[in-house]
Parts: sequence; C-alpha cells; structure tokens
Amino acid sequence: MAKLWGGRFTKETDSLVHNFNASLGFDQKFYKQDIRGSIAHVTMLAKQGILTEQEKEQIIGGLQGILADIENGTLIFTEEHEDIHSFVEAHLTERIGEAGKKLHTGRSRNDQVALDMKLYIRDELDETDSLLKKLLEELLKTMKEHTGTYMPGFTHLQKAQPITLAHHFGAYFEMFKRDRGRLHDIRIRMNECPLGAGALAGTTYPLDREYTAQLLDFDRATGNSLDSVSDRDYLIEFLSAVSTIMMHLSRFCEEIILWNSNEYQFVEIDDSYSTGSSIMPQKKNPDIAELVRGKTGRVYGALTAILTTMKGLPLAYNKDMQEDKELTFDAIDTVKGCISLFTGMISSMKFHKETMEKSAKGGFTNATDAADYLVKHGVPFRDAHGIVGQLVLFCIEKNIALDDMTLEELKAVSPVFEEDIYEAISLKTCVEKRNTAGGPGTEAMQKVIAQQEAYLKNS
Repeated sequence: MAKLWGGRFTKETDSLVHNFNASLGFDQKFYKQDIRGSIAHVTMLAKQGILTEQEKEQIIGGLQGILADIENGTLIFTEEHEDIHSFVEAHLTERIGEAGKKLHTGRSRNDQVALDMKLYIRDELDETDSLLKKLLEELLKTMKEHTGTYMPGFTHLQKAQPITLAHHFGAYFEMFKRDRGRLHDIRIRMNECPLGAGALAGTTYPLDREYTAQLLDFDRATGNSLDSVSDRDYLIEFLSAVSTIMMHLSRFCEEIILWNSNEYQFVEIDDSYSTGSSIMPQKKNPDIAELVRGKTGRVYGALTAILTTMKGLPLAYNKDMQEDKELTFDAIDTVKGCISLFTGMISSMKFHKETMEKSAKGGFTNATDAADYLVKHGVPFRDAHGIVGQLVLFCIEKNIALDDMTLEELKAVSPVFEEDIYEAISLKTCVEKRNTAGGPGTEAMQKVIAQQEAYLKNS
C-alpha cells in the first residue's frame, strides 16, 4: 500500500516498523471528525479558487460515501493503512480517481491530526458534560425528597454534627457542578481551529483559515502555526478535569460502600448494581461503587502519561504525540461509563431513614449545640467547650446520650442549664436552626434547591 509520504523512500518499511508506527488501530475512532474536517477543507479550497466546484462536489460526495459505508459496516478498517487519514484518502482516490489526490492540497497530516483530535475531544467533552447534568438532576431529585432525612455529618470519619441527606448530597452537587464549569472553561479555551497551519509554517496557498474555522464551529483560527500542530494543552486540561470528576465519584463511592456495610446500614444498593459472593450466601457486594473507585487510578494514569510525553518535546510536531490517543480514548470511555453507572446506582438506591436518624442521635453530634446553648446564656465559649467536654465524659461512663441526662445531672456540672436545654439539643433543633447560607436547615436547603433547579434549567 502506497504511503502518503512514500516518494522520498526507495525501500518498503519493515513490517515491524510499520506496525509500531501505525495508528489506525486506535485513531479510527475519529473517522467522523477526519471526514468532517476534510469536507470543510475542500469547501474552503473551492471558495478560494484552489479547487473547482466540480472537484469539490466529487470529493465531498466521495467522503460522504465513505462515511456512510463505514457506519453501515460495508467498509472495514484494515491493517494495510497507516492511519485514519491515509485510509480515507486511499479509499477516496480509489472511488473518484484523480480528484481524490487533491484532497490534501494546502494541508499536512500535522494540522490534520491536530484538528481531528480537537474535534474529537470537543465532542467527548460535550457528551461528558451531558452525562454530568443527568447525574446532577438525579442528585437534585434525592435532595428534594430528603430535606428532612437526618443523618450524622462526619469529620475524620467520626460523628461530628447532625445534617440531612439532602445537605450531604448537596455537597456532591457542588463538586459535579464545578466539574461542569471546568469543562465549559476548557471548551472556550480550546475552540480554535488548527487547520491551515500546515506541517509547522503554514502554506503559500491563499487559504481562508477563518472560513474553515467557521465551517467547523470554532470561534477562530489558531494564532501561531508552530503552536497549532504541537499544542496538547487542551487535552491535558481535559484529562485533568475528568480526573477530578473521577476523584469526586470515587469519594462518593467510598461513602456509599461504607453506608452499605453492616456497620452502617444507611443504604441498600439495588440488586442490579450489586453482586453476591461465590462462597458466602449472605453477601451483597457494592461492586459498581468499588469498580468506579478502582478505575479512578486508570484515568489518573492517562493524565500522568500525556504530561510525561509532552514534557521534553521541542517545537513543533514530534511522533511522540501519537501517544496522546490510546490512553485518552480509554480514559474517556472509562469516565463516561462510570458517570452513567453511578447515576443509575444512585437513582435505584434505597435509604434507611430510621437507621440514619438513630445514628445521628448517637455519637454526641449535638455536643456543639449544648455548648452554643451555654454561650447564649452568657458563658464564654472556651468555658462552655470545657463544660460540655465534662458532660460527654459523664455520658461515656454511663453509656448514655446527652439527651438522656437528667436536669439535676446537667446542673451539677453547670447551673446555667434549664429545662429548655432538651429542646436546644434535640436533633430537629440542631439541624433546623442551621439556616445560614449553605447550611442543612430546611429553609437554607430550600433556597439552595431552588438555585440548583434554576442552574440546571439554564445550563
């Protein structure tokens, strides 16, 4: 099979070298983007009078035929072609003859592959954003249903203060909302078209790069031809963003794994997102949550790989950059799969409200409120902190909760306590009176829910 660059060479490439050098096995993934870019390129060439209208129509018709045949399975990728670009061009020339050889006029594989990768990442970025939006919609649904579902809030994996399930899910809503913001920022920054940069120094053909950018829905053409063919910043940013998404998913999964354990029993994962043990019949394992947690390192690996690949490369294009694809494609598939599965798992999960509330009542989660009670009655906070610490020690020795202490026992430690202490440290009061912005109180949560509803409606 003739190569796109074969004229300079007198010997056929060694088969091992060909296989090592070839990228069709993985860059076939962006056949749509390659064909779309080629259609835009020849449209611009005809506008500029570099190709005739007849040649343009022949080439575009041939490219559309190739696209249709790939998608209906009648045109198969074969190892004889080096990459997706040579595959498309070879089949185009075979189908339409000499006009097919003019497809590459004013273009290099360097700016072509830069374009294909950008188009592909842009498409995948939009799809990832769409999946995150579906996850946020599911989180918001849970938040609406559980503004009154009490549970313990933790620091250091120790019970700290009572919150609600809506408040807890709201924290992850903020995380994934920031993830969407990062994707949006990347899309704005990356939306410049590299096509027309040539191998590294542009071309003498009178190309209209801004017109090509417009045809491909870019905001503008790239500003420097050297940078155009060697830039992978957008890819590094994208992999960084999806790594952060995976980190957030992994944190959430870790909590679900804990909540699903016999010790917590806060949730029950649906059978469709669980598996059993081959030897222990009582087991119901949170495999999806564990796999999402496990696959996080896989996505981190792709980010580390591209950073390492790019760190020592001089301008402009180097073959090393071909390594930007396989791990990226795998990372994208992994992230999208994890978001989809996680969304399904969350949507089908059952929450054990009574167990959560009982857990919130234990562990002295109302200790801070007892201290606040004393402060409101004139006791300096540092003294109040010490007084409540004594109460906690007393309760630990007696194996009781703060609420279970008699008024006489409370007054023995501090005479400031009165009958209203019991209402002040009740679970309902501890949660419902925390209505500062971002707090777990119903009033505060309703404001947040309304804000998040508006955000999803407008994004």
